[in-house]
Amino acid sequence: MNSREQILSEIKKLKIGNSELPVIPQFEFQEDIVASFKTSIKANKGEIISEEEFEGLLQSGEFPNIYTALENYSQYGNCQLPEDPHELKNLDLAIIEGYFGVGENGAIWLDDSKLDHRVLPFIAEHLVIVLDKKSLVPNMHVAYNQIDQKHSGFGVFIAGPSKTADIEQSLVIGAHGAKSLRVVLV
Repeated sequence: MNSREQILSEIKKLKIGNSELPVIPQFEFQEDIVASFKTSIKANKGEIISEEEFEGLLQSGEFPNIYTALENYSQYGNCQLPEDPHELKNLDLAIIEGYFGVGENGAIWLDDSKLDHRVLPFIAEHLVIVLDKKSLVPNMHVAYNQIDQKHSGFGVFIAGPSKTADIEQSLVIGAHGAKSLRVVLV
C-alpha cells in the first residue's frame, strides 16, 4: 500500500458525525443607507455628483471621447463599442449604469446585464456610474444575496477610482484603471 492509499484508508476509519452549519446572523444596519453610501464613496476617493453637475461636466468639453449606453446621456456619447477592446485605449469617459450599491462601503455592483463590455470600467480614464438610490442595500451580506449568478457571466464590485499604495508606500490614484469615479444618484 502506498502512502496515499494508507492516508485515505486512515481517513475512512474516522467516524465523524454530521454537524449543523452555522446560522448566519442578520446584521442590523442602523444608519441612513444613502448618507452612509455617500460617505463611503468619498472615503474611497470617489465623488457623488448631482445630475445637474454631471450635465455641466459633460458640456464642459473636458472629455473628448465619451462612451455611454444610457439613453439619458446619448447626446454626449461619441464613441462606439469596437469588437476589439484595445481600441478603447483612448476612451476619456465611460458612463455606465450600476446594478446596486452598498451603504456600508460604497461598493457598486456591475455585471453583464447593464455593462456593454467588461473592460469599460477599467480602460476608461474617468468613470461615471449612474445608480438608482432605491437600489442601495445596507451591507455586503444583503449585496451577495442580490447577485444573480444564473444570468451573468461577469460581475465586479467597484468602490472608487483605481488606486494602489504599493509604490514606495504612497497612494497613487489611477495606477491601473480609472483615475476618477463619479456617482450620479438618481
